[in-house]
Formats: sequence, C-alpha cells, structure tokens
Amino acid sequence: MTRIVVFCLSAAALLGVAACETVEGAGQDIEKAGGAISQEAREAQN
Repeated sequence: MTRIVVFCLSAAALLGVAACETVEGAGQDIEKAGGAISQEAREAQN
C-alpha cells in the first residue's frame, strides 16, 4: 500500500513539473510572437 502511495505522489510531482515547464515555454513563445507582431506594426506605421 505504501509503495502505491509513494508511486502516485511521485508521478503527480513529475507531471506537475513537466506542466510548469510546458506553460513556461509556451509563455516564452507567446512573448516572442508578441514582440514580432509589435515590430511589424512599428514598421508598418513608418
């Protein structure tokens, strides 16, 4: 019983860490895309 609980907690922790990195990476991608859009908008105004 204890092994099952430890396994489940470990699996949940790993999934949590993986999700955090995925969200962080997605945030960075969105930030880069926003920067590119802003740059294009500035160039279009000139």
